Amino acid sequence: MKKKLLKTHFVLCIENNGCEDLEKRKFYQILPDEEAAKEGYLRVIDESQEDYLYPESYFIFVELPLKAQEAFVAAG
Repeated sequence: MKKKLLKTHFVLCIENNGCEDLEKRKFYQILPDEEAAKEGYLRVIDESQEDYLYPESYFIFVELPLKAQEAFVAAG
């Protein structure tokens, strides 16, 4: 039986351009925000555990295994 993936999206930070609340090479959870996406931004839960808008170019989208998603969401 194949497990269903969570409807949570994750990104890997590849650039932080001096943003203190983002770490390069770290995974972050993103929240849906269609308006921000239209402008080239993602709503990211950063190191402050708050969600803020950051340029999409700072990240690459990743698909994490279900166990990793569950652990990540539970830690938040």
